[in-house]
Order: sequence, then structure tokens, then C-alpha cells
Amino acid sequence: MRPLSIVLVFLFPFFQAAIASAQGNAEAGKKLWTSADARCRDCHGVQGEGAYGPDLAGRQLSFEQFRRAVRQPWGVMPAFPDNQHSDQELADFYAYFQSLPSVSAPGPWRTPVPANAPKGQELMIATLGCAQCHGAVLQGPRTNAGAVGAEFEWFKRMTYEHTTAMPEHRNVLGDAPGRVRMGNYSRTRAPEPVLEEIWRYLRDDLKFRVPLTSRVTAATPAGTFNLVVQNGGLAGKGLTAEDITISLALTPGTKVTNATGAGYQGVRNDPQRNADVAVWQVPRLGPKQNQTYTVTIASGGRIASGVVRWTKPASGTGTPDEIAVVIQPPAQTN
Repeated sequence: MRPLSIVLVFLFPFFQAAIASAQGNAEAGKKLWTSADARCRDCHGVQGEGAYGPDLAGRQLSFEQFRRAVRQPWGVMPAFPDNQHSDQELADFYAYFQSLPSVSAPGPWRTPVPANAPKGQELMIATLGCAQCHGAVLQGPRTNAGAVGAEFEWFKRMTYEHTTAMPEHRNVLGDAPGRVRMGNYSRTRAPEPVLEEIWRYLRDDLKFRVPLTSRVTAATPAGTFNLVVQNGGLAGKGLTAEDITISLALTPGTKVTNATGAGYQGVRNDPQRNADVAVWQVPRLGPKQNQTYTVTIASGGRIASGVVRWTKPASGTGTPDEIAVVIQPPAQTN
């Protein structure tokens, strides 16, 4: 090989990096970094300053080093394939980080390890970092597990093959597709015995959750609202919620003029919420079942918030579980 050819071969990766980084758009990188489509900031800090994961802001990495760290991480971080974040998106991220000043010290972890944490919780927070995105008690993963009556094999696939397992999970439940935000953990960095310890903690201590959702939408005539409660679990496998109480908190002075649906209990005062609430009670709601109600309020009234609580299955503390009711604003008219 001629000397010039040897030099060109040696320099080619650096030319590649320069081209890729030159095509990156810092504003596009910032927009994606701060959006719901990327949760990298949960580990790496809101502005790339570092936290559970290393700092990225102002680091003197080449683009190829950055790309390699995302596609084939050498630490515990999951790997993100190009069908999850394209090379263009990585170039935009890189340009954004290059536009930021370097930091002298990382920020605090988003989810620290509580004092006297059980072994399973310590592993999922500190060893694998799951809780940095999912929270200290992994509400989302426990709900996904409850939706399908999950076994350990399901949990392994969701950890090691997440970028394919999560779309399959959504498809089975009939959920809307969306960007998969977590990558694939390495079996070496996240060995199966560690997963088993975390799995037992989620299943036995925290308990799986019923995948209930609820929303209120404006209907016609004016002042009437639809209230829907759904169990999104897989029929025959998902968990059933029992002894359900639905309550809608009303703003002061709001009057309910009519309500429909079995189990309506009327309006009562809730001292804990310091508000009058319209209440329904439902004995049980199994997978793929839903309940629909209406509530009509007098002119000038408003629904402030809502909660759905169920006593069975209880959370790991033995207390009722609950979700917030999504209050959707009325559609805008031109």
C-alpha cells in the first residue's frame, strides 16, 4: 500500500466524524433532548451536566466516540440502535453538547437510593439505573407487567430486547404505537441473577399494577362531560381492579345537575382534598372492560381534577392503588 493510501485509511474515521458533526444541528438536538421522545436527560442531566450517567456537555469527544458510546456502550447504559435514534439525531445531539460549556461537577441523581432500601430496589436504582427513568418504584414497568400477567421471561425480553419487545407488547394490548425510548441492556452488564432479584422485588414487594386509565371529555349539550374508565389489560391474563371509587373534584360553588351510570353516589365533601367531589363506585373492572358515565354541571362550574382508586389488588404497602383522571380541555372552535 502506498504511503498516501495508508495515511488516508488512517484519517478516514476522523473525516467521517468531522462530516457527521458538521451536519449536526444544535437547535434540533436541544429540541429532541428536551422532548418526551428522549429520556437521556434522566441519567445524563437536564443540560447534559451528568448525574447517574456521565456528563456530556462540552466534552471533547469526537463524534465517532459519542456514536460508539450510544450504539455499543461499554458501561451499564442500554444500547440504542439506529432504528431508535438515527445517526442524524445523534449528530444533532452531538452538536448540542458541543455548544454547551463543560461542567466542573455532575448534578444529583434524579432518583437517589433511599435509606435502608431492599436489595432489589438498590439494584434497580444504583446498579442498573432503571429508576432514573422509571422512578423509585417503577410504576410504568409494574403496570406493563400487570397488563399481561407477566412472567420472568417477559421481563428478560423487555430488558435485553426492549426495542423489539416493547412494540410487540403494545401491539398485543392494542395500544397506539410510539417511539421506544429505552435501549437494550447487555446481558453481561445486566446479568440474569441481578434481573431475578429486581423481578422478585417488583412482583412480591411492590406488586404489579392494574393498567387502568381514565379521562373526562366535554360533550354536548353544554355543561355535560363524558367520564370513561378503562382497563387496558390483556383479556384472560391481565389483572382485574376491584372495589373501585371514581371521584371528580369540583371547583367551589360548582353544582351537579345530572349524572348517569351505575354506581353514582352523588356529591360529597372530601376533607383530604378540601373539595366537593362527585363519586361513583364500581365493584370490578376486568381486562378490556370499560365504564362510561356522564356528569352535567351548572353554568360557570368546573371539574378541577379526578382520581380513580381501587383496593384490590393493593400496592405492596397494603394501601389502595390509584391513578389521576385526565381532564381534557374542550375542543377549540374557529
